[in-house]
Amino acid sequence: MDNILPFWLRYGLDRVHGGMYTALDRDGSLLDTDKSVWFQGRALWTFATAYRQVEQNKEYKMVCDSLVSFIEQNCFDPADGRMYFRVAKDGKPVIKRLRYVFSETFTILGFAAYSRAFNRPDYAQKAYDLLLKVEHYLLTPGLLVPKFDTPSLGFGLPMILLNTVQELRAALPEKAEEFTTRIDGYLEQIKTYFIRPELQIVVEQCNPDGSLQLDHFEGRQLNPGHAIEGAWFILNEARYRKNDPELMNLGTTMLDWMWNKGWDSEHGGIIYFRDALNKSATEYWHDMKFWWPQCEAAIANLMAYSMTGNDGYLQQFDTVHQYIKGHFLDYEFGEWYGYLHRDGTLSTPLKGNMYKGPFHIPRMYLVCCQLLDELRR
Repeated sequence: MDNILPFWLRYGLDRVHGGMYTALDRDGSLLDTDKSVWFQGRALWTFATAYRQVEQNKEYKMVCDSLVSFIEQNCFDPADGRMYFRVAKDGKPVIKRLRYVFSETFTILGFAAYSRAFNRPDYAQKAYDLLLKVEHYLLTPGLLVPKFDTPSLGFGLPMILLNTVQELRAALPEKAEEFTTRIDGYLEQIKTYFIRPELQIVVEQCNPDGSLQLDHFEGRQLNPGHAIEGAWFILNEARYRKNDPELMNLGTTMLDWMWNKGWDSEHGGIIYFRDALNKSATEYWHDMKFWWPQCEAAIANLMAYSMTGNDGYLQQFDTVHQYIKGHFLDYEFGEWYGYLHRDGTLSTPLKGNMYKGPFHIPRMYLVCCQLLDELRR
């Protein structure tokens, strides 16, 4: 409340055209005037949730109203209703990615949070209508352009949909049974295709029949932070279902496996990529430490501790928290650095780009503070 959100209010909010800039240098100066559509929805979720959960700050409402207006006026292609990936400062289209629905899912998160924070049931309905569009895109052959000619399944889609529908369920509790049925489907996909007990890993990609693609770089590439993020989504679902033991076991198992794969025992921090078979890594940034996996590891470990009482998770939470404090926080200009080399030295001092903005970091603080409040009680 004193550091992260004020940084984005001061430097990110576009008070001329509306919406949020995210391409900011260390001191908040603007590096690129284009706007990430992902972050219009993500920032809306952040500020609306902070308003509802922490403080009814009039500036938070102002930024939420600005984001809603910018999204509705500029982020949908009027020709087909699909959302852009990147727009100019005044909202003119720049990039439209036809194989993804993540601009839509993050907008659903934002609309649902806006509805809850400001008693706007019309935006819960808009979020629901957008979910139906996403499902139509996913189920209609030819609407989404595949990344590969050979079909494959990705972990990211059911994982993001799981979290998206959880947020929408909170905004539309009268449809809770319908949303929980959807969530059951996403959980089944995750368990069937991406949980691999034989290797004790969570894979990012597999063939449509569930077989692994271990003779390809992409099939062996693990993203520990991504899997750990999915683990706490599942733990959160277990909490909703009164600490459902099966879901608790699934979430903690994913966390255990991918913490073991991802934590750098030599230098500290969650490493970006690992190879499923411990072969040589392929991506040149494979051993870097990005900001967001540390956030997800902090949430997952604290949530696992709050549910199980296992002190090992509390120790892991403290370990990653100390790493964050020692490496990512900018004590001079505020906010966090985003990209470190493996040894913890700074790769670039910027505070944001098209992928880093006001979401993972404030979400970590919002969720962890809520967990700590519950533990105190």
